[in-house]
Amino acid sequence: MHIISILLIEDEPDVVDFVKKGLGEESFEVSVALNGKDGLEMVLNNPYDIVLLDIMIPEKNGIEVCKEIREHGIQTPILFLTALNTPDNIALGLNSGADDYLVKPFKFNELIARINAILRRLNLEKMGVPNPKSKYFISNLVLDDEAKMVSRNGKDIALTATEYRLLFTLLKNKGKVLSRMDLLENAWDINFNVGTNVVDVYINYLRKKIDADFEPKLIHTAVGMGYILKES
Repeated sequence: MHIISILLIEDEPDVVDFVKKGLGEESFEVSVALNGKDGLEMVLNNPYDIVLLDIMIPEKNGIEVCKEIREHGIQTPILFLTALNTPDNIALGLNSGADDYLVKPFKFNELIARINAILRRLNLEKMGVPNPKSKYFISNLVLDDEAKMVSRNGKDIALTATEYRLLFTLLKNKGKVLSRMDLLENAWDINFNVGTNVVDVYINYLRKKIDADFEPKLIHTAVGMGYILKES
């Protein structure tokens, strides 16, 4: 049986003790780095399943660490754990290549839910779960799920894995209003409200990439209800 290996890059002793103790009781194997430089070295030299990363850490901050991990071609899921909770900070963290973002202080069951969601996605990807349909269309946008490619007006659009999952969810339900909870369940595989605006942050990312320079606009807000993908 594979034991899930997690690297925690965090310099606050109380957080380290809290997370390490809790994850240890859940049968995860937890390693700790107390600064960004050591954390980066550990990621580059060890095959962790998940990285938990604070932003405000010594030597190298979490944003730099995350970017360098991705620049080395390492796709290990990264979950930010940080007290920086403004939309700009969340956007910066996610745009640096992280898969998710959990704001301190958080409840331990929230952390476990995020970790389990990441593990479920990884298992599905490893299993190569087939999709009965490969290509999805709306207006001049095409998503080829077999090739994992997105284009609009024939122009390729580079999306992160999370952006891709979000667009895929919207496309499979085009013309239908999806609540934030619907999107969390389908794109993040989180089945309860964790009080996060991560959906809104990623919708904004997606709009910049697939709508900002194109017509017609496809992603629309249904005020008080959620989001819908449609042509007008």
